[in-house]
Amino acid sequence: MQAPLLISLLLLVTVSALHLDNDDYLLKSLQLKEDQGQDLGESSGEQTGELFLTKEEIQSMEEEDQDAFEDQEAMESSDPVILDDKLQCPKDEDAVLVQGSVGCKTCRYVLVNVKKTFKEAEAVCKNCYRGNLVSIHNSNINRFVYRMVSKSNQAQVWTGGYTKCWILWKKFRWIDGSCWNYSNWASAKGSGRCVAMRTKDGRWQKASCSRRLPFVCLS
Repeated sequence: MQAPLLISLLLLVTVSALHLDNDDYLLKSLQLKEDQGQDLGESSGEQTGELFLTKEEIQSMEEEDQDAFEDQEAMESSDPVILDDKLQCPKDEDAVLVQGSVGCKTCRYVLVNVKKTFKEAEAVCKNCYRGNLVSIHNSNINRFVYRMVSKSNQAQVWTGGYTKCWILWKKFRWIDGSCWNYSNWASAKGSGRCVAMRTKDGRWQKASCSRRLPFVCLS
């Protein structure tokens, strides 16, 4: 009777030991996998969570951030523009007035050869000419405005176009609230939130709203 009992006890101890070894092995395996996962996450973090940028890309991002910061300041009060009672209207010799255009005989266009920021230019258009920076809705109007600004000795003039931004959403608009239904971009669009016309060919480029340029008013 003692021999079978002794054998049973030995078998019980052996099986228990095997279970303990297996549990320990499983625990160690799980811990090893967890450690490897952490190491992998740390070593590959740059590949999965970070992007390697070239020097040119970093510089471009910095320039865009600077333009966005400057434009935010320049556009802060331009939608709508706060009118300034102390604003001085351009002298007669600094403004070229043209009455009427194709499809709008009552329209009045004024080329102002005084350099202003986008916000300041819109304020001049409102205060002095009871209008807005020019909006352009077809190729005929674009050609008409181009003929005016081609006489300027500056490379660009302000139009009334600008980018309305909300988080990641961006949309071009005209400062007078009219529909954005036409564009005439140059191949190099530039950077910034406001839209200028090149005086050499009538093409459009984006520019920082804080730049000082001549401008065209429409009333």
